[in-house]
Amino acid sequence: MISGSIQAECDKRLSVLYHDKHRWLISEAKKLTKNTEEAEDLVQELFEYLHIKQNPKLFWGESYNIFYCNKFLFSRFMNKTKSLNRTELMGDVKVELLWEEDVPYDEELDRELERAHNEVINELKSLSVTRLWPSAKIFELYWMSEDTLQETADKIGISKSTTFIAVKKIRKYLQNTIKSPFNG
Repeated sequence: MISGSIQAECDKRLSVLYHDKHRWLISEAKKLTKNTEEAEDLVQELFEYLHIKQNPKLFWGESYNIFYCNKFLFSRFMNKTKSLNRTELMGDVKVELLWEEDVPYDEELDRELERAHNEVINELKSLSVTRLWPSAKIFELYWMSEDTLQETADKIGISKSTTFIAVKKIRKYLQNTIKSPFNG
């Protein structure tokens, strides 16, 4: 039986996930399904799963681990695709979609992603005493949200091109400063 405090914390984090990332999760699911209704169903399954499981191991920050949520959507869609034995047309050739059975959750990859995320945030904070600070704040606002460059520019009250230049400048700085865990 799950204790009341864990249940309350799970509910709170589920609420934060819904509030902060629901639109983003729907858009990610839509990329997979190519169908809005199926995407909404997938995201609903994710929230039901998280509500039923109430697993504190999936906590990250103030919410649930977004990387796990994205992987859940992908795995669930692929498993449904396989079980429905769907086929798709690629050009004139009919191709059956074949996917692995439930792919186990990779905690090591998750730790690497979290480490890389924290490294970027720490590097951005270290820029507070440099001339790159304004660009770093623009980059952080853009990177930590699901907003487009135009939406980020509108929030700040600057032009889209200024936002683009700031984001590009900080990306280049980070690429030269931080070794990506995904480049080996």
